[in-house]
Amino acid sequence: MPASAGTILVFGDSLSAGYGLPQQRGWANLLEKRLQDEKLDYRVANASISGETTTGGAARISSALKTYKPNIVVLELGANDGLRGQSIDVMRRNLEAIIDASHAAKAQVLLVGMRLPPNYGMSYTEKFRQTYADLARSRKTAFVPFLFEGFAEDAHYFQADRVHPTVEAQETMLDTVWKGLKPLLRRSVNTR
Repeated sequence: MPASAGTILVFGDSLSAGYGLPQQRGWANLLEKRLQDEKLDYRVANASISGETTTGGAARISSALKTYKPNIVVLELGANDGLRGQSIDVMRRNLEAIIDASHAAKAQVLLVGMRLPPNYGMSYTEKFRQTYADLARSRKTAFVPFLFEGFAEDAHYFQADRVHPTVEAQETMLDTVWKGLKPLLRRSVNTR
């Protein structure tokens, strides 16, 4: 099989690892099929780990970049930091470190934002949400503001834990990521 034109590294937590879903049914798996359907010559390497925080991601990004040599990194981390009420400043520094390492490895970054439920308090949830937009601007990355865009309020699209999306939500999640990813695809092959 010939080498692909590029590699997309999905670097996230359970939301990208497909937690609680049948094998190969998560949005990151569906991305591979969409790339084939669109005749875009990329392979997808999903290095997402359920339960991952930005601290864990920052610790393993260097190894992942060496292993997969990606053209594009889809960075979907921070939800577990927020759900655990961890320091947003620490989360920001970790995401900056991951983005900077990716840029140093000549990979483009698509930052995927998350939002927290209101029970975490208005100040914390707003600062959490805004951190993603601020990082995308300051680090000049492509940006998707909210992975659950279009279904976050609909319980039908969540597993019994009300945290992890169902199979039915995966195509919508892919569509959301695709909007930020598609403009990077052709550009990444030309800049490698």
